[in-house]
Amino acid sequence: MKSMIHKTTFSLVQPPTMVLRLMALFGLLAMVAINGVYAQSDVEKGLKIAQMAREADRGFGNSVAELSMFIRNKQGQENMRSLRVKVLEVSGDGNKSLFIFDSPKDVKGTALLIHDHKEVESDQWLYLPALKRVKRISSSNRTGSFVGSEFAYEDLGSLEVEKYTYQWIRDEKCGSLDCTVTEFRPVEKGSGYTRQLVWHDKEAFRVWRIEYYDRKNEHLKTLANEGFEQYLGKYWRAKNSNMVNHVTGKSTELRWGEFQFQTNLNEREFTQTGLKRIR
Repeated sequence: MKSMIHKTTFSLVQPPTMVLRLMALFGLLAMVAINGVYAQSDVEKGLKIAQMAREADRGFGNSVAELSMFIRNKQGQENMRSLRVKVLEVSGDGNKSLFIFDSPKDVKGTALLIHDHKEVESDQWLYLPALKRVKRISSSNRTGSFVGSEFAYEDLGSLEVEKYTYQWIRDEKCGSLDCTVTEFRPVEKGSGYTRQLVWHDKEAFRVWRIEYYDRKNEHLKTLANEGFEQYLGKYWRAKNSNMVNHVTGKSTELRWGEFQFQTNLNEREFTQTGLKRIR
């Protein structure tokens, strides 16, 4: 009996070789699983932030606002353009947006219509009053400048969650607020960007800053939003948006007027035919 007890005690203190190997294997598998969870959690966290930002802005119906656009060259010389922006929320799909220029005279009547979609490429049409025709903006042209500004055509649509992959990068302060920094990578092959870094505050998921990286993964532009105001007790809109091109030294500032929500917008305006009737 003493001998059997001695052997059992010895086996617990000195595990057989097979047991040691199994323990090592389970330990390795645990490390792989943990590392996989950590890698996946950053992706899931980034996606969750994008989804929360979308949810925070749902249900506004439609909006109308006047906008002043200041286009500045490297030396600080500027041209000003005034326009109206109308947005129509579409259930189950991306928003419809309409940009209508009122001045100066050489661009008056020019209008851009955007139909954003969740999972397929957005549709964009440009109306040129001098030619009295509607021109479709092709995929290859969406990386181009919008009426000479530092905003590309693809910058003007809504950030649809399904059109990007995500990864949370870090948390940090932006001013007095706590913000998240999330990497957005466009799914569409025709995008002019490899990725965007987006700063959301944790309080209301407002976008305070976006850094755009070109196809060579070099920092091309930065958008900074300021002076957010709240409407209908829920929806936040920036009063100023400034896009700086770090390659050319040019910039474009947008100064927004008061937003009106849930107005009696005519949905027929948001069609190709409606573009020709723009006043």
